[in-house]
Amino acid sequence: MKKVNALRFAAPVAMALAAGLSGQGALAACYVVYGPDEEVAYRSPLPPVDLSRNLHETLPAIAPGGKLVFWQGNYGCENEINRLPLAAPAPAAAPQAPAARAGRG
Repeated sequence: MKKVNALRFAAPVAMALAAGLSGQGALAACYVVYGPDEEVAYRSPLPPVDLSRNLHETLPAIAPGGKLVFWQGNYGCENEINRLPLAAPAPAAAPQAPAARAGRG
């Protein structure tokens, strides 16, 4: 009889715990986007991208080579920054072939 009561108690507790943990991402209060040069390109309590989609699908459109960091709490978000969208980083220059020597004669 004690095992049945324990299971009846444990199931709602586990469900409440799971609901609380899954909802923590929605409570984030500060979003910061760092550009490829590690400079802050965006900081705000509002997300810079649609968080219902995967970040690898949305972030490169506004910050190529950048990364998004977010946390609960508003420390640092009182001074908002928005330099988005960032330009795509310039591709590395391809090595050039040495110039052909002109024939002497």
